[in-house]
This record gives sequence, structure tokens and C-alpha cells, in this order.
Amino acid sequence: MSMNKKIRVGIVGAGNWAEYGHIPALKLLPQYAMTAIHSRSQEKADAVAARHGIPHALSSLQALVHHPEVDLVLVLNPAPSHEEAIRAAIAAGKDVYSEWPLTPRTALTQELIALADQAGVRHLAGLQRRLGADYRYVRDLVRDGYIGELRSARLHVSVEYFQSARVQALYFTVPQENYSGLLHIYGGHFFDAVFSMLGHPTSISALAVNQFKEVTLIETGEKLPHTLADQVVVNGSFANGAVLTAHLEAGKRNNYGWQLDLTGSSGDLKISNSTSFGQAFNVIEGAQGDSQPLKVLPVPDQYNWLPPNQLGGSQLELANLYAAYASDLRDGTRLAPTFADALTMHRLIDNIELSNAGGRRVQTSPAI
Repeated sequence: MSMNKKIRVGIVGAGNWAEYGHIPALKLLPQYAMTAIHSRSQEKADAVAARHGIPHALSSLQALVHHPEVDLVLVLNPAPSHEEAIRAAIAAGKDVYSEWPLTPRTALTQELIALADQAGVRHLAGLQRRLGADYRYVRDLVRDGYIGELRSARLHVSVEYFQSARVQALYFTVPQENYSGLLHIYGGHFFDAVFSMLGHPTSISALAVNQFKEVTLIETGEKLPHTLADQVVVNGSFANGAVLTAHLEAGKRNNYGWQLDLTGSSGDLKISNSTSFGQAFNVIEGAQGDSQPLKVLPVPDQYNWLPPNQLGGSQLELANLYAAYASDLRDGTRLAPTFADALTMHRLIDNIELSNAGGRRVQTSPAI
């Protein structure tokens, strides 16, 4: 890619996440130009295009993927709709980004990887947390021995969303076949971030519990049966014998957020946030030796890939993903997560569900 050539982006889906996350991230980066957008609602596509100076609000998916001013197709609609847009982009020979969860089925994700590879199309998966400057810094602290040898990792994610009453826009999170519950969305994002720092567990046992048997849509009062897990507990071990404990819980009314505690042979790290998703920034704390208080560890400037900005925590993670992809194109690196990373998450979730169903420990292997 020429260093002076912008990556021209076509967006499929004009929902809240497109405007809150992707569009601000892309506007921040001079390597990108948003050129087209398509939505099932032409009115919505027109409005988003007008607000953000996107030249083309297109009436069909095919018009977008074949548009001569689109190099990279972003698939931002709900997970059950990803397949159609991904296939269309691949068939048009365009690079494609898809939100996580990539698809509702592991086998389908494998099929799409094969199609993209056969077509020579680059693919990106929206597992952006791993590329935040704070996550990259913690990864390097662990790698460089700040805590010595890892002895245990304890992850607790309390999600303020996915309560028993939900807005109509979250309807897609209710049906089991949509693969869009707590484990699939939040589990996928947080497990990917943590395991990209620590390596993947070699064995797990899991418990998944459904406490909200019914979900009410707030705007209409419609009540829907709900069978997905609202509480997920995963225990496991890593290759070196270190212990994993993870607890995901949805519908937390108060005191929500997330925390990762890493215990090592010579020190400790803690990464925390007052929300599971949003504007707030992660806080990194650490200590070495014995009986020492944790101290805040600011992220060094060398981890900043981005221009000066006022973006929030979740937006910055996306901006870093796009910065990584631009570097990959320019330098031939492999920084940005791909559909292969999504497949690894699919397989982990399969193993969690298998362990829960069978009440037994499962040996895991992330390799494709």
C-alpha cells in the first residue's frame, strides 16, 4: 500500500455502535476515508452519511461491496446478519472487517475463512480489546517478568447491560440461535484480551446458569422466553500450571465493571475498570516483592499509536485496531486480529458449553 493512499471504507450497518465507536475511530486516523454506507433503512443511512460527511449512502449491499471507492468493507450489523455481508465482500474481492461474534456457528466461521483465503482477501475480526495500549503494556509487563512466573489469573466481569428488561435495539441478544448473549459477546471480548496476554488455558471446567427466564422489551412490553446464560464461571489451568478463574455476570445493577488480578512468583498486577464497556479507562496497578502496596502504572508513551484525541476507552480500542490494520498493510505485519482469532474464540466457547453440558473438565486447543 502506498503510504499516501487512504484506505477507503464502506460501512454495512448504521446502528449505535457504528456512530459511537467506528466512525469516531476512523475520523481520528488520517490513513482512512469513509466513502460509503448501507443500511436496511435508507433513511438511517442518509442521516448518518449527512452527519459524518460520507459521500455515498447506498441502497443495497451489492452496490456497496462493488463500489469502486471502497477498499475495506466493515460489517457492523448483528451477528446473524454477518454472513451475507462477509460473503458479498469476499465475492467482490474486498478486504472485510466483521464485528465479533463473527457468525453464530464455528463451522460457518471456518467456511468463511476458507473462502477469504481462497480469494486472497484480508480479513479482520472485531476483537479490539487486545490492541488497547493498556492491554499491550500489561502483556509486555508479563512477558518481561514484572510478576515473575504466572501463578494465577482471576477475571471478574460484571455487565450492567443484558438485564431482564432490555431496549428494543437489543432484541437480537435474546434468541439463543443468534449467538449474542453474555458468554458470546462479553466472554469473547474479554477472554480474547486476557488470553492474548497470557496464552490460552490448556484445560477448563465451566458452569453456565440462566437466571432470567424471560426478557421484557421496554418500549413495547413484549415478553420473550430467554434461555442464554446470565452467569458463567470458568476454572482452568495454563500450560505452566498457573490457575485460571473467571466469572462473567450479566444484569448487574450496581458495583459493575471488570477486574483482572495476576499473581506471579515475584509480583502482582491488577487491571480494573468501573464499567464493562464505555468511556471509562482501565487502571493498571502493580507491586513487586513482599507486602508492598499496589501502585498505579501509567502506560508509557511508546504504546500510543494514535493522534491526540478525546475518545473514550472503548472507542480507543477500535482506533488502535484500525491503526494496526493500516500498519499491517504498510509494513507487512500481522498486528490486527483476523477471522482466525475469531475461530479460536468460537472453539473456546464451544468448549465452555461442552463442559457445562457434561459437567466435566475439557482439554482445550486453540490451534486451527
